[in-house]
Amino acid sequence: MKAFSFLHPRDQIVAIMERIYAHEMTTTSGGNISVRDEGGDVWITPARVDKGNLRRQDIVRIRPTGEREGLYPPSSEHPFHLSVYEVRPDLHAVIHAHPGAVVSFSICGQVPNTRLFPEAWHVCGEAAFARYALPGSLKLGARIADRCGSQARPNCILLENHGVVVGGETLAIAFERFETLEFAAAIILNALLLGEIKYLTETDIEFSKRPRTLSPEGSSQTPSSREKELRKEICDFVHRAYEHRLMTSTWGSFSARVSEDVFVVTASHVDRRELGLEDLVLIQNGRHAPNQIPSRAAGLHRAIYRQHPEIKAVVNALPLNATAFCVSGFHLDTRTIPESYLFLKDVVKIPFEPQFGDGEEVAAVVGPKNPVALLQNNGVLVAGRTVLDAFDRLEVLEATAAAIIRSRALGQISAMGEGVIQELENAFPGL
Repeated sequence: MKAFSFLHPRDQIVAIMERIYAHEMTTTSGGNISVRDEGGDVWITPARVDKGNLRRQDIVRIRPTGEREGLYPPSSEHPFHLSVYEVRPDLHAVIHAHPGAVVSFSICGQVPNTRLFPEAWHVCGEAAFARYALPGSLKLGARIADRCGSQARPNCILLENHGVVVGGETLAIAFERFETLEFAAAIILNALLLGEIKYLTETDIEFSKRPRTLSPEGSSQTPSSREKELRKEICDFVHRAYEHRLMTSTWGSFSARVSEDVFVVTASHVDRRELGLEDLVLIQNGRHAPNQIPSRAAGLHRAIYRQHPEIKAVVNALPLNATAFCVSGFHLDTRTIPESYLFLKDVVKIPFEPQFGDGEEVAAVVGPKNPVALLQNNGVLVAGRTVLDAFDRLEVLEATAAAIIRSRALGQISAMGEGVIQELENAFPGL
């Protein structure tokens, strides 16, 4: 969200509500967003206005004196927004909504364990829980402020039988936390249908912080036509991955090989929905321009390219269904329909620690014969002969995982036998 900070609070709120509504994380009447600006004014969504058609002129201004300016009254929940800002001077944005997976936790009196994968923990921290109080009441505001202002200072608070409140130093950060928490909650619910979940230990969390394996020593040069073409393809597919909920705004990496030891890859700390051509980082012989920070997965991608000349594209993603298999011990059986087996082969699972090394262990497993891997507590990894091939396999993987999870309500899977598999391999030897 590079340009996002330059938007007026009215426009920031409209843009974020649009994203929340588009991904069905709130309803027409539900949810509210506020931003506190540098002068102490609070800009907030109005009451009883369609959230799917919000306009900048609909946003209400509440001055520090309590005076209100706007076409409509402010959200009925504005008291707790003001309460949060009072106890947390570091926060300048608050999001409240009713995303489906998080609400499932709230109505059961539970919170999602964000030690599900490193990104969830680093972005959200530990979520808290506030007991029920009447929506819009001062009592609700007091309960949220009590949890938010506690010694732990949580930024994500589930409301009993209600929804969630998420705060951020900016609205962009608040949204990242909100979106990531809902992803984590949805993955947990899917994984619980498969069996017991493995969460990250403190040692795992620390291990995930290991330094990058690439060096900021490269020099910039005029991009070739091939590099330009690959940048366009990657951006297009990353945008599609975000819209299809295969990536979050903060998590997901895509790269493509330009030549022997040269590839372009997504950068760190760039909103995947807003990814531009200039946000991709060129890696040459393990080095990149000093003013750019490539994805943490870049070293892993490089190891795969170096071991497998046939591989031309690699993607890391966080699909809601396939990632459920990453955090559980349940086997993702691709012998379900012909397309699943032909595109995915036998999907392997990579233990947690090798994912943060030099990538050689992972590259020894992932290649043309096994192009898809589940990363323990860290999403999925897919390799392809083209950018399209890699993305296609990712979509097939997610569709297969979704079908298996839904089948749990029906009974045992009738997997294709060895004879069928051999027939498929003979008929489609190139896949």
